[in-house]
Amino acid sequence: MKNSITLEEAQSLVFDHCSLMGSERVNLKESFGRVLFGDLAAQENIPPFARSPYDGYAFRAQDTEQASLKNSVILSIIDEVPAGYTSAFTVESGTAVKILTGAPIPEGADAVIKFEETVILENQIKITAAYQPGENIVPAGEDVKRGTRIASKGTAITSPIMGLIAAIGQEDIAVYKIPKIAIISTGDELVDISAPLIPGKIRNTNCYTLFGYIQSIGAVPLIIGTAKDRKEEIAALIERGLDQADMVLTTGGVSVGDYDMVSRAMEYLGANLLYKKIEIKPGSATAAAVKDGKLILGLSGNPSAALTNFHLVAVPFIKKMAGRTNYLNEKIEVTLKKDFKKESPRRRFLRGRLVFEEGMSMMEPTGGQGNGILSSMIGCNILTEVPGGSGPKRSGEKLAAYLIG
Repeated sequence: MKNSITLEEAQSLVFDHCSLMGSERVNLKESFGRVLFGDLAAQENIPPFARSPYDGYAFRAQDTEQASLKNSVILSIIDEVPAGYTSAFTVESGTAVKILTGAPIPEGADAVIKFEETVILENQIKITAAYQPGENIVPAGEDVKRGTRIASKGTAITSPIMGLIAAIGQEDIAVYKIPKIAIISTGDELVDISAPLIPGKIRNTNCYTLFGYIQSIGAVPLIIGTAKDRKEEIAALIERGLDQADMVLTTGGVSVGDYDMVSRAMEYLGANLLYKKIEIKPGSATAAAVKDGKLILGLSGNPSAALTNFHLVAVPFIKKMAGRTNYLNEKIEVTLKKDFKKESPRRRFLRGRLVFEEGMSMMEPTGGQGNGILSSMIGCNILTEVPGGSGPKRSGEKLAAYLIG
């Protein structure tokens, strides 16, 4: 085990211990946001038949080869087909079928003229222009052809994918099971949100912040409880979390002080420690271990430090465990909108909002950048990277950023 590692090393270590969830079948109405357990292919054409995109008349294009304003073609109307029905007649030379939007093209017809472009003569129509085969016809499989892959394994199901699943008549779908994430808070200073504040105490906010973020990425959060700064008490809650969930998150107690007991609790449990520090700011104070094939990730008690580590390590891990193939934070380039006046001896991540101005992707700070400032996470959807060894950064400079929202 290394005491201090890079962010990429930390990600690689935890990913090496990531076991994918099993599968289950869910009803289509319950599938939004779930992750496909296998490739999804169309078993039939979408749409299943050639149809008309307009109200008009279906006919044989060949009948209009010589049609013009001076040489109109007269066709007899032999039937009318609304959407949802088919014609019992075959369109032959000199005939046409009145057709409404969405109705299937009658046998024998290979073109459609819009209603407003025809001249109607009782039971006949007059056409004054030549048409090509296939003109104004939506072919079968225009959207998706039979056998085409609609979505790949590891893709989160979106509303359009739900619509396509419905279009091929599939009522349920195989998806990965939803991972359960245990949340444990540590610290003598913590009191419940409903308790009165007394000197030296603070309310437990981290577990609720993490609860919301975990829900937002499609996992199930479980608040296990709060432990005092004693390794046996922390270890007991971690063990309970391992029994109830697929991963355990702890907050607080991961620094190097006399009362920082999380890594000691991990060792007390016999867990395999992976690392104790990541070379980033905020979020360097952390610890990761594996027990019984499950990851235990210790986060800082400082809100922004905890959430930086959560977004850069825990979220990709949870997404990977949930079966997603694209689980890493997307990396983009942004332009700083405001000066950042501090030096960054260590690799630093700034909290901000992605805005677009004058054709540029810009990072607008969402508040103070201190480790304990939770309010700066409101509206934050990117973490902007300042390389280690950097001096102050001026507005207009370009930096890499990671999408987290």
